[in-house]
Amino acid sequence: MTTLNNAIHESIITIDCNYMFPQFAASYLMIEGDRAAFFETNTSHAVPLLMNALKENHLEPEQVEYIVVTHIHLDHSGGATLLAQMCPNATILAHDKAARHIIDPEKLVNGAIQVYGEAEFQRLYGQIDGINAQRVRIMEDGEKLRFGSRELEFIYTAGHAWHHLCIHDPATRGVFTGDSFGLGYPILNQGSPAFIFPSTSPIGFDADEARKSIKKILKTGAKQVYLTHFGTYTDLEKNAETMLGFIDDMEQILNNAIDSKLTGAGLEMFCLDEITWFFEKELNERGLEYDGLIKDVLKTDIELNAKGIALLAGQN
Repeated sequence: MTTLNNAIHESIITIDCNYMFPQFAASYLMIEGDRAAFFETNTSHAVPLLMNALKENHLEPEQVEYIVVTHIHLDHSGGATLLAQMCPNATILAHDKAARHIIDPEKLVNGAIQVYGEAEFQRLYGQIDGINAQRVRIMEDGEKLRFGSRELEFIYTAGHAWHHLCIHDPATRGVFTGDSFGLGYPILNQGSPAFIFPSTSPIGFDADEARKSIKKILKTGAKQVYLTHFGTYTDLEKNAETMLGFIDDMEQILNNAIDSKLTGAGLEMFCLDEITWFFEKELNERGLEYDGLIKDVLKTDIELNAKGIALLAGQN
């Protein structure tokens, strides 16, 4: 089962992209009469799942009007090329700083290949080519877009990445948050309260901007957020309070790393230990153990968060 009827509103379909683990990364299909829009593309490997979601909802690829990319990290934008090819009438919507990499992804792809190697890059992301600039529309902070009976609002939300947009959908009183309202996996919600956490992956973490983004999302008056990682979360006030506290924690770890005067591998290990301790503590407070599948699911996020903090500390 790759698509889940969202319990909040039938016009929003959650698609499990089966990226790395089940219920790890989502794309969302918005249905507006006989028109459709995708929010997030995941990778090219997920595109067949997105096409299947259209079929299950009696829609054709030609009915997809928009493909929305919250930011250009490849687990959010890597499938845009193939998805655009499959949906010939769709316009890709993104922030200016993201749009340029969607049009010409060479720098982005080469950087990722340097990190992962060619074989691993292909396994994770597949082929990523440029998209004709005429099919890409830059969305500004506060800009509104009419989509059928809806009026979607695009909100610039830095803090996780400098090219990040969130999208407010007043029709469902929801916000598609990308990574700006944290990450939260269903497997972590066996405890109480829900465990959603900020992503400090390289290279865009900025604690002050991250706090501003949380407050911008709350200011919309939304009642739920659609997290790319993963699913719908309600009780926004409580979750925002949790996120703001955790952003403070990440900032403190950054300050500790700067104060350590460590460099190189020593600095990276210091940050990895600090981030791991943070996750273990928060899981234990929720009655969860940092082992087994939970440890496997969190491994990548812990390593990326540590790398992001180490990189920032090394610049100070």
